[in-house]
Amino acid sequence: MKCQPAYLSTYSRAIDTIRFKTNINALKNALNGLMEVQNKVNKDLKTLEIKGKSLHVQLRRWLRDVEEIVSEANSMQEKRVSCAPFLKCRLSKKLVVILEKVRRLEKQGVELLDIFSVEGKSELVEKILGPSIPDQTIASEMLDKILSCLMSDKVQKIGVWGMGGVGKTTIVRELNNKLWKEAATQPFGMVIWATVSKEFEVGRVQKQIAERLDIEIKLGENEEKLARRIYGRLEKVSSFLLILDDVWKPIDLDQLGIPKTDEHICSKIVLTSRFLEVCQSIKTDIDFRVDCLCEEEAWELFCQNAGEVTRSERVRPIAKKVSRECGGLPLAIITVGMAMRGKKVVKLWKHALKELKSSVPYVKSIEEKIYQPLKLSYDLLEPKMKSCLLFCALFPEDYSIEVADLVRCWIAEGFIDETQNHGYLMNQGITLVESLKDSCLLEEGVRDDTVKMHDVVRDFAIWVMSSSQDDSHSLVMSGIGLREFPQEKFVPSIRRVSLMNNKLKRLPDKVVECVELSALLLQGNFHLEELPAGFLPSFPALRILNLSGTRIRSLPLSLSKLHELRSLILKDCYYLEEVPSLEGLTKIQVLDLCATPIRDSPRGLETLNSLRLLDLSRTHHLESIPAGIIPQLSSLEVLDMTLSHFHWGVQGQTQEGQATLEEIACLHRLSVLSIRVVCVPPLSPEYNSWIERLKKFQLFIGPTANSLPSRHDKRRVTISSLNVSEAFIGWLLANTTSLVMNHCWGLNEMLENLVIDSTNSFNVLRSLTVEGFGGSIRPAGGCVAQLDLLPNLEELHLRRVNLETIRELVGHLGLRFQTLKHLEVSRCSRLKCLLSLGNFICFLPNLLEIHVSFCDRLEELFDYSPGEVPASTEPVVPALRVIKLMNLPRLRRVCSQEESWVSLEHVEVIRCNRLMNLPITSNNAHRVKEVRGETHWWNNLIWDDNTTRETLQPRFLPADGNKLKNSLGISC
Repeated sequence: MKCQPAYLSTYSRAIDTIRFKTNINALKNALNGLMEVQNKVNKDLKTLEIKGKSLHVQLRRWLRDVEEIVSEANSMQEKRVSCAPFLKCRLSKKLVVILEKVRRLEKQGVELLDIFSVEGKSELVEKILGPSIPDQTIASEMLDKILSCLMSDKVQKIGVWGMGGVGKTTIVRELNNKLWKEAATQPFGMVIWATVSKEFEVGRVQKQIAERLDIEIKLGENEEKLARRIYGRLEKVSSFLLILDDVWKPIDLDQLGIPKTDEHICSKIVLTSRFLEVCQSIKTDIDFRVDCLCEEEAWELFCQNAGEVTRSERVRPIAKKVSRECGGLPLAIITVGMAMRGKKVVKLWKHALKELKSSVPYVKSIEEKIYQPLKLSYDLLEPKMKSCLLFCALFPEDYSIEVADLVRCWIAEGFIDETQNHGYLMNQGITLVESLKDSCLLEEGVRDDTVKMHDVVRDFAIWVMSSSQDDSHSLVMSGIGLREFPQEKFVPSIRRVSLMNNKLKRLPDKVVECVELSALLLQGNFHLEELPAGFLPSFPALRILNLSGTRIRSLPLSLSKLHELRSLILKDCYYLEEVPSLEGLTKIQVLDLCATPIRDSPRGLETLNSLRLLDLSRTHHLESIPAGIIPQLSSLEVLDMTLSHFHWGVQGQTQEGQATLEEIACLHRLSVLSIRVVCVPPLSPEYNSWIERLKKFQLFIGPTANSLPSRHDKRRVTISSLNVSEAFIGWLLANTTSLVMNHCWGLNEMLENLVIDSTNSFNVLRSLTVEGFGGSIRPAGGCVAQLDLLPNLEELHLRRVNLETIRELVGHLGLRFQTLKHLEVSRCSRLKCLLSLGNFICFLPNLLEIHVSFCDRLEELFDYSPGEVPASTEPVVPALRVIKLMNLPRLRRVCSQEESWVSLEHVEVIRCNRLMNLPITSNNAHRVKEVRGETHWWNNLIWDDNTTRETLQPRFLPADGNKLKNSLGISC
């Protein structure tokens, strides 16, 4: 045997080394692939365990073989590090053998998965077929939030709620299918989907869960036994996710056999429902409301369903309007889009738009796929809630309805039992509104205390009313630009008519008699100038007549023939000069004459024994209410004369024959009152008793009494332009939540009298405003309260008050400010220090906001009085979140102590150029969300270190130029 030449031996070793490296890398890759298959097999075995199936011998043997070959491969990889070069040739050959085994086992494992896994990768999660949400940003964001909650230990139950057709099922289906795609890595041992539906049956839902767990359904087995078997199987699962779709009523999870998630902490439940209260009934930890699509996403979805025809220049503008009529509701968009798919004739699109605007289902699919699902929600409502909901559809599309006005209409219609008092009925109505909102049949309006209907829900309601032959049959033509009265649409059976917010100029003198008509809404027809004498007698059963916002100058005498009338609304009838005698309206409960130019109270007012609410607010020309009328209104509960010209007199101090304050004391059912009074009423048992009886009142005392609202106006007294030196208001303060003293004189003497004569603190008062007082408020002759007279004061507003420090006021009333939350000081020209701290007041524990502006001499906010030292190192305002300082040219510092205000979040400093420090350090800078001020002021601020400035820099908002002028209300 010949020896190899040296160069061949070297070459051969080099080749073996290269092959060795190649084989090592190949083995690594093959092992990774094998490990993936091993994980999948393990998961499948886990599922088979859950489902109670026996494990096949081949699967066990395969796993054992994998463990052996992995161990051998790892050993081989360790040897290669230390082996000599000449052995690598031999090892390389062994690597090839191991590599072949690994690849063979990987292939075998894949085959075994196909054979023994019932559904392959979807065993742990079954795919649910249906549309996805790839192009819907809001829905995708919600899906991400739900997934995030599923990963949190603090969340076990999640509710997804919203109106029918909004896409709840689509979102949770997407959730399920996302987990299906990530079956190998998702955290749940089992994901179970069950559809509950309106007709909930425990057995049917149990069957879906049992089938998912491969539990055999035994013939004749009762629900309780099946629940125990489901419970036992789920107890073996390390974690499960139960998705309950389309839940209509509260569900007892124990009855289904579902283990408690708080005990089984890794397990979760997600449910969808149209009703928030259903989610809350199973004690969800978090609830997600699914809202309709924005216009852009709605248009995209519409185009997907309507197809290429939406690209046509002739069709596209109309198609966009059709899409808008669907109100962003996915079900409506898909249904209408599919109905119009491929239709290229413009006339067809115009017809569809017209029909949609009139709430008519122009194709059968709209009635079946949109209205019928909404009808399921509607049918679940109690009869009175159905009536309440349908009434909301009388208002125009996208109209924000005042909740108070809506509830009064429900009361007038008899939907709410009218035997209770007005306050109780209003609360009952508000509860109904909230229930309808929680059922997604009403939405929040654009303003506070308003609601509105989604366009599609409104269309559905109009469809119900127009197709109904019962007492809900209505004519709704509101807000459509109507110019001619639709006389031909009036039929004897009609119950309600809404022609509001149109352009009607005249009404017919006579229409067909509608003996069932209970509501006629004509408000918002600004061009309407006359109500013909023969018009109203056609509606003898009328309960609600609303003419507000019209130009009518008078009402016909035939008004008195409406003996069933409960509510007459004439608000904002700016041209109304005459109201006929109301003597025949014996059942009327609500009379609204707000903002009408009437000069005298209506004739026959004293005969309205059923009247509960009289609104004479903003009657700027009202001069006379004759004596003796008001006491006749024995049922009156609400008298609103806010900003009326009429001033109520006090007996002996008013013109003879005019109504006096004493007459109001005769109204034993009165609970809400807002009036002007000529002077501070004297203390008397009569006044005291009826003031205590009122639940809400606003007394504007004085010739010019008026004030801005505060947070505590439930029981407010405003005294303006009066000499109060001899007035004692202690009896008023005992029942008042908010007191405003506006441009009064003799204030110092009044406060002294208050201190001397008061035996108790005024615990009810929450807000105090003093404005326009130029005299001294310094306590004289030792007249200082020993106890805090206003222990629960939460708001203090001082404007144009002659003070050097608020402590001067504190001294009089013994104020401690322990409950003060909001402090506002403006245009106090003598003010040098906002508050001098001392033994009684060392800090303000609950103060949340400080607003100080236009105080030319103010040098600092807080300082200690001479000779007094801080009692503790606590911050002066530990809870302060907002501070706004404006036009304070001498302000040098906010506090004499170097401290940081730990709760501070919003800072605004405008034209306070001497203020060089803020109470912010590196300790609290991270809490601050916004600092607003001029750039030059910001650049000159001094900080405790650079870190503080760097932290705040991104949160600084410049207030220069036009922005500054806007913030100050300065016009250019």
